[in-house]
Amino acid sequence: MYVSGIIVITVLCICGVCAKYDPNWASLDARPLPVWYDDAKLGIFIHWGIYSVPSYTSEWFWNYWKVKHNKDIITYMNTYYRPRFTYEDFATDFHAAFFDPNEWADLFKDSGAEYIVITSKHHDGYSMWPSKYSVGWNSMALGPRRDIIGELGTAIKNKTSLHYGIYYSLSEWFNPLFLDDKANNFTTQEYVNTKTLPQLYELVKSYKPDVLWVDVLDKALGSYWKAQEFLAWLYNDSPVKDSVVTNDRWGYDTWCHHGGVMTCHDRFLPDQLQKKKWENAMTIDKGSFGFRRNAKLSSFLSSQDLINTFVQTVSFGGNMLMNVGPTEEGTIHPIYEERLRDIGNWLSVNNEAIKSSRPWTTQNDKLSPNVWYTKKQNVVYAIILGFKSGVTLSLTAPKSDHDTHVHILGYNGPQLTWLPRLDGGMDITIPAIPYNKIPSNFAVTLKLTGLANHSGSHIIGK
Repeated sequence: MYVSGIIVITVLCICGVCAKYDPNWASLDARPLPVWYDDAKLGIFIHWGIYSVPSYTSEWFWNYWKVKHNKDIITYMNTYYRPRFTYEDFATDFHAAFFDPNEWADLFKDSGAEYIVITSKHHDGYSMWPSKYSVGWNSMALGPRRDIIGELGTAIKNKTSLHYGIYYSLSEWFNPLFLDDKANNFTTQEYVNTKTLPQLYELVKSYKPDVLWVDVLDKALGSYWKAQEFLAWLYNDSPVKDSVVTNDRWGYDTWCHHGGVMTCHDRFLPDQLQKKKWENAMTIDKGSFGFRRNAKLSSFLSSQDLINTFVQTVSFGGNMLMNVGPTEEGTIHPIYEERLRDIGNWLSVNNEAIKSSRPWTTQNDKLSPNVWYTKKQNVVYAIILGFKSGVTLSLTAPKSDHDTHVHILGYNGPQLTWLPRLDGGMDITIPAIPYNKIPSNFAVTLKLTGLANHSGSHIIGK
């Protein structure tokens, strides 16, 4: 038994489970990405907080009002609120009266997402959990008087198989300790030592998130935030050390360079393969992460827009973190709900081409640019945006062989016929399918087996 135990431990250490990470980027960046994340492809981002009460312009309302002196916001406040009304006063109207975490969990499950990330603290400093390090400015002390992070985490874990993630802003616009450190050119770390690090440890130990998604403002470097020291603890000794996924926003110098998944900037959607795993943190409302009452119908991406972006993101090896902004009452607006359910319905047919897929050697077909590719084992998937039936689809990337077969995912008809092209591609005959028999809206997927060039794939780094 002793010898067997040694063998087991040795195997685990070889696989990286026993790896110890040093507090430097060379060591931390070498940590393998947990496989669940690369398989997941779709996550839901949730921006909810005090800014959801005015729900005007964006979640940056306070900054736009007091720092940028936005004329529209100043006029809005002068028109509808008493003199000397402060941003903090909005907290008394943050009731979350209709917030039902179980309803949210059901909706996110139906969307086909594999993980969610909710804001625990945005740049205004308001904590959505009863933090010991944000006395009087948290969701238990002021506002809904509920542990939002805890309630939603419990619902997600009890009702779904989704991974639960937490967003945390390292920076705060108006925290005096942060402003003092900033005035000292970030040579002092009073804010980090008394607020940021204690809250990060508190969040991880209390809620055990599978994703810790941090954000940062200004030009403070990762060394100011003690990012490397914290990540070494997170990867070595935390309760989520083997499963947690982080991102790259640990300091001004780390964006798109160090940390976990590369987010680089909001709505990051590169047009080529990346060396490291990346994520497109994007919004259904084109102008805001938070809910805004002044949004128009044209402000929202359509379901077709979202599917197009999602397919392109996955084809290039990324995950899409799609944002919704709940209302101050804790409801998810019907426009958001419709988009989530449309994507869920599409994935119910096409998820075989998405979940656990990897980038193929070709992402976008040169002859038919509305076709995007993914790969899983020996199968190549051609996802057709703007699908048309009763036509010949010409593809240049897949090379046919004597045993090549083509099927439409979700279609009960026979396999499709095809002819080899002189350039080595394929001309595939798409049958005239009645509209009510087309298996999915927005995009249709061809499953290509037995290709001569199926074995090629792109391996994304850690």
